[in-house]
Parts: sequence; structure tokens; C-alpha cells
Amino acid sequence: MLRKFSTKSSLINYYTTPIYYVNADPHIGHLYSSLIADAAQRWRRMSDRSAPIEFSTGTDEHGTKIQQAASKFSKSPANYCDEISSKYRKLSDQFGVSYTRFIRTTDEEHKETVNKFWDALKKNNLIYRAAYEGWYCVSDECFLTESQLKESTVDGRKVIVSGESGHPVEWTQEQNYIFKLGSFRDDLLYWLKQNDFIIRPQKFQKILINQISNEDLPDVSVSRPSSRVSWGIKVPEDDSQTVYVWLDALVNYLTVAGYANKTEQDFNKVWPPDVQVIGKDILKFHGIYWPAFLMGANLEPPRSILCHSHWTVDGEKMSKSKRNVVCPFVQAEKHTSDGLRYFLLREGVAHSDGNFSETKLTRILNSELADTLGNLLNRCTALSLNPNQILPEIEIDSFESISKLDVTKKLIDHVTSLPETCQQHYEDLNFYKVVDSVVATLHSANLFFETLKPWQLKKDPTTLNDLNVVLHITMETLRVSAVLLQPIIPNITDMLLNKINVPKDERYFDNLRLFSWSNREFRERNLSSEKAVLFQRIISEEADNKKKQKRKT
Repeated sequence: MLRKFSTKSSLINYYTTPIYYVNADPHIGHLYSSLIADAAQRWRRMSDRSAPIEFSTGTDEHGTKIQQAASKFSKSPANYCDEISSKYRKLSDQFGVSYTRFIRTTDEEHKETVNKFWDALKKNNLIYRAAYEGWYCVSDECFLTESQLKESTVDGRKVIVSGESGHPVEWTQEQNYIFKLGSFRDDLLYWLKQNDFIIRPQKFQKILINQISNEDLPDVSVSRPSSRVSWGIKVPEDDSQTVYVWLDALVNYLTVAGYANKTEQDFNKVWPPDVQVIGKDILKFHGIYWPAFLMGANLEPPRSILCHSHWTVDGEKMSKSKRNVVCPFVQAEKHTSDGLRYFLLREGVAHSDGNFSETKLTRILNSELADTLGNLLNRCTALSLNPNQILPEIEIDSFESISKLDVTKKLIDHVTSLPETCQQHYEDLNFYKVVDSVVATLHSANLFFETLKPWQLKKDPTTLNDLNVVLHITMETLRVSAVLLQPIIPNITDMLLNKINVPKDERYFDNLRLFSWSNREFRERNLSSEKAVLFQRIISEEADNKKKQKRKT
């Protein structure tokens, strides 16, 4: 009999990043995952100002690879985990990932949650102990079926590797606790086929459906001998085994929701998650194991999982061996935190791998943040054009006259349709389309500004009303654009909205239902006296050297 999944709406909106494994320092792939989840929950806050949010991120700190990494650096696993986990916390803090909970799998509350969850699975007769054998991948910390393997040649000899990751595998035989994964085939298919948004993009949903339909779904080992994997949570009532790192790690989402220490009523206010963001390398764990574990404990699976692709660097796979792993902290020093946020969310598409290029990064930031957005603000707030430093009221005759121009019509059409367009893109979690739409509107605004030539209107006392109309329409375009870009670049948009004096409580989506040029109650507003440089143009080292050489000559 198939399990039924409720469509009830939990009271609290719950968003999660992946829980990051601390066997290495964070790179831009980790940051990208966090930015997607952060932008999604920021949009939710902005589109519904009363929406309560739970937003979790954190670190996965158990398993063989952690033992090995700690040993390599001559540190205890606990000290090693503290050090690397702090870098992931810094990653979130520096790049404006506004989590409500940073969870670590070494937290005591998490251990309690794992124990309670294990007991629930055992109570439902879904865990049994048996001899387990198969091909085990230490790097991926999982057993693989024959269909998931391939032959590869390493140093002139043939070896068996994981078909997905390419990491070597070894035949392992041991006594483990086993979860009855195979009994959930029909339930998993039923869950995945409920709608097209369970796994997004659809290509990943189809991958899972095909995998479950056409391949074996064997029971899965959910423990490891403590003699081999000592750094982990002990299996309840059996210290000879530690809980499989992927069962342990996935339960973190339950820990944050209060599974172990909240009343059932309060827990259900949060559960299930609304959006869980993952990378495609962990699709199987979140799209097969995770919902099956939850069903086994009589819990709802997530409402939606967004699975994104990876980042290459100058067209090559990012890897330590190629020494091309991109450090987000280094990039932030060159391009600012908001600059890197903008690039990753602007260039990343979930269905295909993105390509990181520092040359492209600099070009896009200079073109779009410094020139298109920043320069437009500078021009309409410059003392030469706007000596009174105001967002002026508009005289109706001048507005109607200028509104008849094709360039004005085009801009006003852009601005008036922009909120609804961006709303759909945000709901679909297509952040790059949000940016495309806003940038197109800003290009239209720059063309409008150039065409109306406000520097000439300023010279003639008879056209000062026209000047006010140009300044007003331009700054209203900037207001709408900045409000909509808040989930993407929160610091830059805050600076812009502060400059044109938009109150904090007027920076929500519902504040875009009325445009100031249509608001008969709009009154002249003073601009902030604070200087606002939204984004400083980046000069490449080569260009900087040429500039210095030119000065010398």
C-alpha cells in the first residue's frame, strides 16, 4: 500500500543548504549552493513580509575521510573539525548567507536526533543486522552496485572505479546494520511523480525516476564497524558500530527542525522542508536515501529539492590536482562579496555546469554593476544635474509630454512589467533570469537618460520641469530594480536604496504595486547625503601596469 503525502502548509518556511563535508576548505561550489538557498529564502521574506523562515546550513563532520584528513595534519578529529567548520561559518557570514541555524553533526542535540531517528526506523522493523559485502568507495563513503562501476586505467593497470565520481573502489565484507531500502521503490516513484517540482530541474527528477525504475534498489548498509570508522555516532545499544555518515548527515535537517526536543506540534510547524538545495554529486543520497529514510520513520519527505550542476574553471574540472580550486575568500578581496554573489547567481544555471573565468567575472562586474547600475545612480544624483539632491516631484504636463516618446514608453513598459516577470523567475528559482530582466531594464534606462540629455535640459530654465521628469523616472527605475535585486546583491542594493532614501519597511515586493510617477500623493524626497559608490570598477593588473607606464612617459 502506497504512503500518502500530505499537502498541508507548515507554518514556518524551511530552507536548507547541503551540509558541507569538512574534509577540505570551502570553494566556490560550496558558496554557490549556499547562495541559491539564501536567495530563495530572501525572496520569500521579501515577497511575504510576515513569512517566518527557518534557514539552515552547517557542516558534516564524521566518517573515514575526516579521520584521514585529521591524521594528515597531525590533529585530533575534533580539533580538525572545529578549524574547518569555522571556515564554512565564515563563508556564510562574509557572503551574507543569512542562516537562522548553523548545525554541526558533532553537536550534542544532533546526536540525540540521530539516536531518536534510528530508534524510529528500528521500531518499524526497517533495520536488521547482517553480513554485508560489496564494492565500497572510501572517497564517496558508500557501497556501489555493479551497474554503478566501470573499469579505468591508472598507472598502466586496470582498476574498478565509481562510474559517477571516478574514485577507486574496493571489495569489502563486514557485519553491518542494513536498512530495507528495496521496500520503498513504489513509494519513491509515487513521491517523485506527484508533480514536476519535487526535484528541480526536471532532468534530475527524470534521472532518479529512471534509476529507481530500471536498476536494482538493494538494501543499504547504515552502519560501519567502529574498528574501521571510529569517528562517528555510535549505533544505539551497540558500540561496536557507528552510524553510516550519510544517515548521520541527512538527519541534520531534522535536528534543526527540532525532531528530538520539540513537541510534535511544534516540529510539524517546520517540517517538511520547503526547498532543499544540493549539488548533483549528492542527488542519490537526497533523492533516494533521504526520502526513503523519512518515509521509514513516518515523516514527510521534502516538498522540493533543487539540484544544481557544478562549476568548471576556464573550461576544466575544478580539482586539487589541477590546482585550479577557486577560493571564494580570495575572490572577494578582488571583486567584493556582493560582486562574487552577483556573478555566481547571474552565470550559474542549475541544469548545466557553469564556467568560472576571472576575466569574465571582471568584465561582467565592470559592465553591469559599475557601469550600468552604479553609473546610472551617479549621474542622476550628481550635484551638476541634481543640485538640490532630491527625488523631485513631477509636473503632469511635462510627464505626459515625455511619456509620448518611444524611448520613454519602452522604459516604462520595462519597469511596469518587471516585478511580475521577476516574481515568476524567483518562484522558479531561476536567479539568472531575474538578473537578465533587471539588466535589460537598466539598459533601457541608460538609453532613456542618454536620449533625453538631462545635462542640456539643466541649462535651459524652460526645461527644468522636463529635467525633473527624467531624474524622477530614472530614480524610480533604480528603486524598482534595487528592490528586486535584494536577494542577489543585498549590500549593494541596500546602499542604493539608502541613497535614494527608501525606508526599510518599503523595500518589499508589495511596495512595487504602485510606481511613483502614478502616485498622486508622491512628494519630493531628499536624497541621503552619504556618498554611494555601488561598485568600484576593477582594473586588471595588466591594465593597471599600462596606466602606470603611460604616466611615466
